[in-house]
Amino acid sequence: MSTIPVIDIAPLVKGSPEQAHAIAMDLGRACREVGFFYITGHGVPKALMDAVFDSSAAFFTGPATIREAATFTGPGGNRGYIRLGGEALDPGKPADVKEAFNIGLELPPDDPELLASAPFRAANLWPDMPGFRDTMLDYFNRVWRLGRDLHCGFALDLGLEPDFFETKLDRPIATLRLLHYPPVTKPLSEGQLGAGVHTDYGNVTLLATDAVGGLMVRDRSGRWLDAPVVPGAFVCNIGDCLMRWSNDVYVSTPHKVVSPPGKDRYSVAFFLDPNPDAVVACLPTCITPDRPAKYSPITGAEFLRSRLEPTYSSKPT
Repeated sequence: MSTIPVIDIAPLVKGSPEQAHAIAMDLGRACREVGFFYITGHGVPKALMDAVFDSSAAFFTGPATIREAATFTGPGGNRGYIRLGGEALDPGKPADVKEAFNIGLELPPDDPELLASAPFRAANLWPDMPGFRDTMLDYFNRVWRLGRDLHCGFALDLGLEPDFFETKLDRPIATLRLLHYPPVTKPLSEGQLGAGVHTDYGNVTLLATDAVGGLMVRDRSGRWLDAPVVPGAFVCNIGDCLMRWSNDVYVSTPHKVVSPPGKDRYSVAFFLDPNPDAVVACLPTCITPDRPAKYSPITGAEFLRSRLEPTYSSKPT
């Protein structure tokens, strides 16, 4: 594929078995050939998406004290505000020119894993902003369901039962990430970008963007493609964990963000990783005599920890 395909996924959930299978094949083709795809027909209301972007902009442009009260908890909890220059997605390059706010799976205060400080189980840090929590949790739950629907398509394409991934994503290490790329008003350091070249770590990412653009995707031939803004659509990509699960049948794709000069850029990413204790092992339908298992089994928490820690090493701002 030389372009990123646009797939209407409504028949995956609401169509006949034949229609669902056809959409699954389209998703599988995109995962094999480019690793990225847009989805329409997803059912997330536009009014809710607008409210999320409005709340995000209010958070990043509001009083600094609100952000400081929700400072990042570190990769072990992966929640809270990450300052400008606090992250380098390409660890070999200068810090990214962006700031972020991470929201994880909301758990009740008496949840046993939360009380035990289990890996990637932590309380969310909610800023003191009216309506912020309710808006974000509504959105989180809708895109979480949408991500599981996509996994039904992946399972069908990979020759599995459609609900194969459901029990592996029912208490996921999922992160809703609000992102702000401030205007670039002076030359950046050599190799510095809004978001450095990277692949995503988990199973699938569902990204909503504003109209500014700047996302670029590297195709299988090594060319960098602009990912144009498709109004109302999510741009999705598979991550390294699903690549590992599929024994490299699906391949994650490097991408980066080049922020256009003089403009604020906002995006909202939802990263769906498996449950912390889910065992990520090569799927039996992805192993053949010519393609033996390439990876040893690993838990979702172990895999994500191995990928997150280098990202937050100390970097110059």
